[in-house]
Amino acid sequence: MILVCGEALIDVFVAAGDGPELPATLVAGGSPFNVALGLARLGQPVAYCGGLSADRFGTLLRGVLAAEGVDLRWAATKPQPTTLSVVAQGADGQPHYSFYGDNGADRCLTVADLPESLPDTITAIAMGSYSLAVDTTGEALGHLAAREHAKRVISVDLNLRPALVGPLDAWRQRFAGFVRTASIVKASDEDVALAYGAGTDLAARAAAWRAEGATLVVITRGAAGAIAYLDGTTVEVPGHGVAVVDTVGAGDGFHAALLAGLDRRGLLTPQDVRTLSPDIARAVMAEAVAASALACTRRGADLPRATEVAAFMAGTGPPPPGQAGSG
Repeated sequence: MILVCGEALIDVFVAAGDGPELPATLVAGGSPFNVALGLARLGQPVAYCGGLSADRFGTLLRGVLAAEGVDLRWAATKPQPTTLSVVAQGADGQPHYSFYGDNGADRCLTVADLPESLPDTITAIAMGSYSLAVDTTGEALGHLAAREHAKRVISVDLNLRPALVGPLDAWRQRFAGFVRTASIVKASDEDVALAYGAGTDLAARAAAWRAEGATLVVITRGAAGAIAYLDGTTVEVPGHGVAVVDTVGAGDGFHAALLAGLDRRGLLTPQDVRTLSPDIARAVMAEAVAASALACTRRGADLPRATEVAAFMAGTGPPPPGQAGSG
């Protein structure tokens, strides 16, 4: 089982328009929330740990997770409201986010909310996005990662949201603390550019993360696919041609499929990740890129199921040709 930690919120998708009323669609979301759903849809036993509000939106989030079979025994009920993320799509299909809820339930997880111990069935802990940087949740997740990283894979997704994390110098220091406990660091090339500056060399950034403690660094590159940095070698997997609806959830689909692929092969341990072969890395990444590309063909973070990924990779299922994406 994989334990996913971090924010769950409501995405408010706003349609284009200049009138006094803006059509909007409200959807359960949040990067770690999406990863938990993605893992469940891929047939992976998964549990969720995060702050869920007692309000109507929090009830919705809890219900969606439960309906997909996500274990909620470590989800903490909080009196604070659910955070709202307003998503507007740019002309390039990329989402643009505004967040409402400075004291949302997703930010209020504490060390006291964490399980005192985890069963041996938990092979990995996935966490990421702005939950790493906002207190009290960031403090709690840092404590959990430090406590558990010797026994389980810690997989961290950068997924930077500059509007929420405050000064980047402080964010970089905090993220480095998570990297020191991580077996896997996942990021997009856009994340790297936002966090470390446009033109940052991906190989150099991956080498720096590995020097800080990570053993496997995977960077997604949109239409160009993804690249993994292992011990002494790199592995590249190309993207897929798909008709992009939007890229919301593409990176989350990649992260979920990456972890599911390793676990299905019995390789989701710190030692196995450390000694991962290029051939296995390539096979797992191909599945993750396919899952990510499928997510790009759908509105919002509607992540694919295992049968859909398998059919797509076999060439027996959609999507139609178009622009590639792997978030």
